Amino acid sequence: MAKLPDHYKAFIEAHPDVARAYQALGEAATNAGPLDKKTICLVKLSMAIGAAQEGATHSHTRKSLAAGLTPDEIRHAVLQAVTTLGFPNMMRGLAWVDDVLRKSN
Repeated sequence: MAKLPDHYKAFIEAHPDVARAYQALGEAATNAGPLDKKTICLVKLSMAIGAAQEGATHSHTRKSLAAGLTPDEIRHAVLQAVTTLGFPNMMRGLAWVDDVLRKSN
């Protein structure tokens, strides 16, 4: 598992009940339907890019790699944003994804 950001670790320590409830909600959503882990990772990565959330994009890129997605598969998913979010937003997302992919090599 990837290293958690220090501010998230501090949140877990300060609010363990909230952190456990948040984790349980995420697990319930993951288990609520037929999507496989790789698909869920790409959906979450796409939403993070669409919402312009850099930290979430980094996190979901790491989770996508951990789920077995290749860098090429991840980048291909990001390219799909070009017609929905526009070229500049897709490029921003791609830059955030590449932040993580460069470190994973």
